Amino acid sequence: MPQVKSIPEGMHTVTPHLVCAGAADAIEFYKKAFNAVEMGRMPGPQGKLMHAMIRIGDSSIMLVDEFPDWGSFGPKSLKGSPVTIHLYVDDVDAVVERAVGAGAKITMPIEDMFWGDRYGKLEDPFGHSWSVATHMRDVSPEEMQQAMQKMGSAPA
Repeated sequence: MPQVKSIPEGMHTVTPHLVCAGAADAIEFYKKAFNAVEMGRMPGPQGKLMHAMIRIGDSSIMLVDEFPDWGSFGPKSLKGSPVTIHLYVDDVDAVVERAVGAGAKITMPIEDMFWGDRYGKLEDPFGHSWSVATHMRDVSPEEMQQAMQKMGSAPA
């Protein structure tokens, strides 16, 4: 009998699992905003999704609807999320523009950052935070440390 892989084909070691009030709508948003591809869904009671999976680039994200009886709440029910999902893309400006057009709001405008990324942050319509970046240049740890120290000494 062949050995079963402990990590299924196409998956990575860490996979975000998002709880959304309206997971089916979230899938449609992620398709428009981030070119997500739907890999599958399992509808449950009252049409809610018990499980779904999308792929953005080479990464999978699992989704589920809120189920308060099971202690499963999304960020809007919890009045925010301490988690940010980081998304590397080829063109951060185009992706952020597309995401805003699909319904996201910018929480940090795109800027060139001292660590070498062009970077900004969004909140999607379901309350999840996303940082989006394009790596523009490699920066040594020493350069990064110097840039951080300059930021700390800049007048407010």
